[in-house]
Amino acid sequence: MQSSRYQKGAIPNTHLTSFSRFFGCWTLGVVGGCTLLLGCKAAFAEGLVDNSKLVLTVRNFYFNSDRANGRANQEDWTQGFLLDYQSGFTPGPVGVGVGAFGYLGVKLDAGPGRRGTGNLPVHAGNEPADEYSRAGAALKLRLGNTVVRYGQQAPTAPVFAISTSRLLPQTATGWSVLSSEVTDLLLEAGHFTSSTDQVSTNRDGDLWAGYARQRADHIDFAGGKYSPVKGVSLSLYAAQLDDIWNQYYGNLNLVKALSSTQALTFDANLYHTRDAGAAKAGPIDNTSYSLAAAFSQGPHTFTLGWQQIDGDTPFDYVALGDNDRLGGGILLGNAVMLSDFNAPGERSWQARYDLSFKTLGVPGLSLMTRYLEGAAIDGRDLPANSAYRGLYGADEHEREVDLEGRYVLQSGAAKGLSIRVRQAWHRGSPSTGGSVAQLRVILDYPLQLL
Repeated sequence: MQSSRYQKGAIPNTHLTSFSRFFGCWTLGVVGGCTLLLGCKAAFAEGLVDNSKLVLTVRNFYFNSDRANGRANQEDWTQGFLLDYQSGFTPGPVGVGVGAFGYLGVKLDAGPGRRGTGNLPVHAGNEPADEYSRAGAALKLRLGNTVVRYGQQAPTAPVFAISTSRLLPQTATGWSVLSSEVTDLLLEAGHFTSSTDQVSTNRDGDLWAGYARQRADHIDFAGGKYSPVKGVSLSLYAAQLDDIWNQYYGNLNLVKALSSTQALTFDANLYHTRDAGAAKAGPIDNTSYSLAAAFSQGPHTFTLGWQQIDGDTPFDYVALGDNDRLGGGILLGNAVMLSDFNAPGERSWQARYDLSFKTLGVPGLSLMTRYLEGAAIDGRDLPANSAYRGLYGADEHEREVDLEGRYVLQSGAAKGLSIRVRQAWHRGSPSTGGSVAQLRVILDYPLQLL
């Protein structure tokens, strides 16, 4: 999710030429890398190439944010091409493989007065770029059921994750370990030193404490998920953002089937954050949690949720890239499309309704609506050396309404094509993002090339 504070037709031939050139360079890079590996031993192809996967996702994205209080509106229409490659592993005790990606973003319609959507870089004169691209790769090693990766990646840990809320996703550079050696237990760890935000081509971008806007040299994390029986899972994680904070996360998820058409789901999330090292963001002692209960009856699901932020600072999480763009490392239940409902002292509740049309004869179609309201925001007690001082006032509040529809084609030549329409209205104090009405229309078409 992208916080509102840091905003929570045919393609011209010039773009087609750029895409062809970009695709060609990316392909040469992947082929060259594989050739180097294969050159050592032709038999490596048995696993390295034979088990490869290559997917091209063609994405069309319309974004419109209507902002009140004298702020300029944000709007653009963009086209993306996301090429992702995953090789298999070479045979032997230690398997070797590679993962690579190439992304291209193209402007279809945008202008200087509507910039800032997070879908296009902005050049001199406040002019959104006509196009931009980037590519990257990661080496991977497999030993048993443990995989080690080094390079540009897309981490998804609760304490450090990229955001995928715009045309192109963020990435982070470092190493990671993912292990499933023990049945029902998934363990992971990582050390990341740089990142790339959605609209940057610089893979050496910074890591940040997002709301504090303080740079960190690196982030380390470790944790895992344990699923002892069907319908029960427990997750525990710890992370250190260098010289800023130590952060701990826990989740308990329970799913209880009441009948063939009814089920109850309970979900609890807890974060605890304390300042660490040089404490560049100032003193932090924050405990944030969310609780949610959902009842499913056939195609209908009703959810009620509660979220509470205890501490003088907001609940903060890692941002990525040159422009301090918030990542995806927040799994609190009330962190939604425009707001995270994570201000100091904030208490918020949510009511949500989901409808799946699968049992109604239209598989692939789903609808969702939710209402959230937060209050009791108080940022007056922050010390003078806090990076969060001045961001919040006293007795502030906010509310948000979200609507979403999604349809995925189930068969035919365009099977897998999806359209997602997201509309949100936010009203609140300026510190929470103010008054915003935002529409996103996203078409994704994944093409399995290998």
